[in-house]
Amino acid sequence: MSRQIVLHAADLEGFLTPEDQNHLSKMHALYDRALVKFHRYGQELEVGSPGKAKEEIIQLYNEMGDAMKDIVGNHGRIRVYSFQQPKENHGEVSRLIAKLRDTRTQRQEFVYYVQRAYELLFQLAFHMSHDAHKNHLIIRTPVTQPVQNYAVHKIPAIDHLLDNTVMCVMLRGALLPSIIVSKEIQEYSSSGYVTPFALFRIRRNDKKKQVDMDYLLDLDYSYFDLEGLNGKDLIFADPMNATGGSLVTIVRYLESQGVFPRSIKFFTVISALEGALQVVRGIPNIELYTLWMDPVLNDDAYILPGLGDAGDRLNGRDSEELPRNIIQLIADYGQNIANLYRWQVRKIEETVLGKMI
Repeated sequence: MSRQIVLHAADLEGFLTPEDQNHLSKMHALYDRALVKFHRYGQELEVGSPGKAKEEIIQLYNEMGDAMKDIVGNHGRIRVYSFQQPKENHGEVSRLIAKLRDTRTQRQEFVYYVQRAYELLFQLAFHMSHDAHKNHLIIRTPVTQPVQNYAVHKIPAIDHLLDNTVMCVMLRGALLPSIIVSKEIQEYSSSGYVTPFALFRIRRNDKKKQVDMDYLLDLDYSYFDLEGLNGKDLIFADPMNATGGSLVTIVRYLESQGVFPRSIKFFTVISALEGALQVVRGIPNIELYTLWMDPVLNDDAYILPGLGDAGDRLNGRDSEELPRNIIQLIADYGQNIANLYRWQVRKIEETVLGKMI
């Protein structure tokens, strides 16, 4: 008998305040105006003569960006990279998001840009300031003449923020981002700490609309040690945060089992405004870090303007008849990824195979 935890859209009701709802309504009104301009802009492109619609779209996006910055500015637990970093950094992030959105970006390029995105998110979350205390690493180099050479490098002393961490993976689009963040933790830990992994097979029922959506956590194909999560600093990394329902489902399940993390961090490349508000309202001890914020969701709970199905773009599309298991998914990443993240891959294999034995 399948063991499945289900959270319904109705279970999320009541998280958002009247003020939140008012903000979202205003954002939808702005985006509805943008949709009209998109249609006209497309027509102008077809005849090779972009006109007034382009400037009107730019103006609307500026309005939406300023409004979202004001809204999340009142929420200390929502950190948006493009809202918090100096303006000189905005061009880099904006270009990165543009490449991820672009339909012409192929799979290997997409993986590359996601890697860059999570390096930036890691720096945002762990405060890589110049005045931080430093650890000294003494590294042996390949140079042996006239004697074996060594080099000294300083890295931020953030072991106390890393060594209690468990990576929590919301399969399947979240697998590679979680591996990337675990690698960052390993690189910045003075002891080379490799995080344990907890793997949760969770999905939305995409046959339903947002108003009656179901979030399905399949325990038979999830791999985790409950005792190993209690009192830990949990990190979730998922490219897209639309409604926040999948994360709320997992955290509620853990709490029902008597598991109470010391802290929770959620790293996303793009988060919808609604999903960001939903997450911090529904999970009191969470901090959300996102590289970019998008204004609205459509009726199917997809982010607009969004970037499509991040899981398919990272992993390739699964067939409905023969979906890949976690080991097959890692194998399909190829030798380059497996070698680059070899310690993380080994931890995941130990987690999966340990449960299966």
